[in-house]
Amino acid sequence: MSDHDAEAAARHARPQPHPHDHVVDAPEARVGATGAKGALLPALIVLAIGAIFVSVYLAAFHAPKPHQLPVAVVGATTEQYAGFELRSYPDLASARSAVQHREVYAAYDASGPTGSPVLLYSSANGPSVTALLEGTFLHGKVSAAQDVQPASSGDTRGLSVFYSAFGLVLAGFLFGTMTYQMAPRLEFRWRMAGLAFFSAAGGLAVAAIAGTVFGALPGPFLAIAGLTALMAAAVGGATMALVRLLGPAGVSVSSVLLLILGNATSGGILPPDFLPAWLHPLSSVLPVGVGVRAIQGVAYFHNDGVIRGIVVLVLWIAACAGILWHRDVRAARERAV
Repeated sequence: MSDHDAEAAARHARPQPHPHDHVVDAPEARVGATGAKGALLPALIVLAIGAIFVSVYLAAFHAPKPHQLPVAVVGATTEQYAGFELRSYPDLASARSAVQHREVYAAYDASGPTGSPVLLYSSANGPSVTALLEGTFLHGKVSAAQDVQPASSGDTRGLSVFYSAFGLVLAGFLFGTMTYQMAPRLEFRWRMAGLAFFSAAGGLAVAAIAGTVFGALPGPFLAIAGLTALMAAAVGGATMALVRLLGPAGVSVSSVLLLILGNATSGGILPPDFLPAWLHPLSSVLPVGVGVRAIQGVAYFHNDGVIRGIVVLVLWIAACAGILWHRDVRAARERAV
């Protein structure tokens, strides 16, 4: 047998992939940086991420002030309040409903039913917001302040949603990075099954710990667990997609986008209306911001932000799953064929 015939026989004897077989596309092995580059590059990357963290959080919270924070005003008023968007309401009843649905953050009636100023607010928005509202609208005035949507007794500082979200976002980031480190050749369907399990378990765990154990998140258990699970899936999926697209650089990009920018603009510490103009838009598009608002809406504000939150989170999950499918399945099949 000639060499050509032997090579052809060996080629035909080699098992060929069936068109419907799943083809695993593992990331290629990397040698990594060596020498001075290997020593300095990791330090420079983490220092840059640390500098971004400090810059973003100081920009957002070192001297926070409202930017068009909506406040309902009943009756005529000639006073001007910098940083607030005054919206006219016909009576206190409609203004009270607006506060309870978080259409506005407070309602102010300069004359009130008894002739004294009245301020309606919700302590569920946090003590910093309450203090600002009272200091702005009631400074030096004999008045009546009413908490029409109080925070849970287990969440006196109004920060439980933020800490719950931060913990789950951190877990989602770690899951997204570890799944490719620990199982680089895992099939797409099993990787998606892992993401689904992580998200469901994380949602149930957070709802149980924050809601049942500490009593910090009032509201339906399954609704909070479901929203939290969607947020976990969006963050975990985004991390996986970035790692798959960018390789090791995806870890750094994910940490900046999801951990730093996502948590800083989530509205869990202060409402997004306190953010600088360059950060404010992120609160309505990143998974953490829409997730936190939806959870707050379920817990306190008559489902404010729930529909938008579900839509945005589902879009994130679908987009990330599509990217992973394209990289792990379709592209590998095309190369195999």
